[in-house]
Amino acid sequence: MTKGLFLNFSIEGAAFEESAPPTGRLVSGSPRFRNWEIDAQAGGLFAGVWEGTPGKWRVNYSEWEYFRLLSGVSIVTPDGAPPRRLVAGDSMIIRPGFEGTWEVVETTRKEYVIRI
Repeated sequence: MTKGLFLNFSIEGAAFEESAPPTGRLVSGSPRFRNWEIDAQAGGLFAGVWEGTPGKWRVNYSEWEYFRLLSGVSIVTPDGAPPRRLVAGDSMIIRPGFEGTWEVVETTRKEYVIRI
C-alpha cells in the first residue's frame, strides 16, 4: 500500500474547532458543536467527526452528506414531513436542497463525509 493513501478515521490526539448554529437559525437551547476534520480534499470533499450538545436549529443543506451516529439521540425533521429520530448506529444521506431542523436531544457524535 502506498503511504499517504490510507487514513485512519480517528480523532485520537486531533485538534477540534468549536462553533454554534449560525445567527438566526437557533430554535431552542444553547447547542455547541465540536468538529474534528480528519480529511479535506481539493474539490470539496471533507470527512470528520462532529459533536453537538442539546438544542434545536434550522438547517439548509447545499452540500451532500453521509453520516453515521456514534452516540446520542437527535431528531432531524424535513420541512413539511415527519421527524426522524436517530440513535447510535443509524446512518443517513442528506442531499442538497434539504431544509428543516436538527435537534440534539442527547449529546450526539457522528462520523461524516461531505461533498460540496
